[in-house]
Amino acid sequence: MWNKAPDAAKSETAKSEATKLVVLAAPSGTGKSTLAAMLLARNPRFKLSISYTTRAPRGEEKNAIHYFFVSEDEFTKMIEADRFLEYAVVFGKHRYGTARETVEEMLANGKHVLFDIDVQGARSLKKAFGARCVTIFILPPSFEELESRLRNRKTDTPEAIEARLKTARDEMAAAGEFDYRLVNQNLEDTYRELEGVLQKERCL
Repeated sequence: MWNKAPDAAKSETAKSEATKLVVLAAPSGTGKSTLAAMLLARNPRFKLSISYTTRAPRGEEKNAIHYFFVSEDEFTKMIEADRFLEYAVVFGKHRYGTARETVEEMLANGKHVLFDIDVQGARSLKKAFGARCVTIFILPPSFEELESRLRNRKTDTPEAIEARLKTARDEMAAAGEFDYRLVNQNLEDTYRELEGVLQKERCL
């Protein structure tokens, strides 16, 4: 069995340590997922962390592409086995979590890992990874604009919209905890600001 040459091993270690976790968080309807998709399409060194969830698939969502869909029992077993970097209950119903092994493998392979998660998850990752974790909060132009977007997309019941708005208030109050805050008035402009942040953090 051949061992790697010392210089090659050092190079791989440096490559791994140079990788970062980039967290995008925002209230529903702010454009966070669209910005994440743009970043992934334009920058191949980024890989999306796919969350585990106990909720059922919606619309055209596919297992292992949008989420890993698991039962409550499976999720509990993963918690007991310490397989999550972070997990949380969202809207008081379903659980979501980030698998430790998947993220560590992507970092070790020289990839930056992108997270499209909530405020609770962002806090957990920042606590675990410190400066290696870059947190970015996406804000709507105003709360009124956010409410209008949620109502006009007509994908939720009035009760679900009210729950999302309540959560949005709480999340926006926590925006000051994040490393960066971007206001999504215009999608392309906000994407350019996002790339500027990532260049500053030496991710691009």
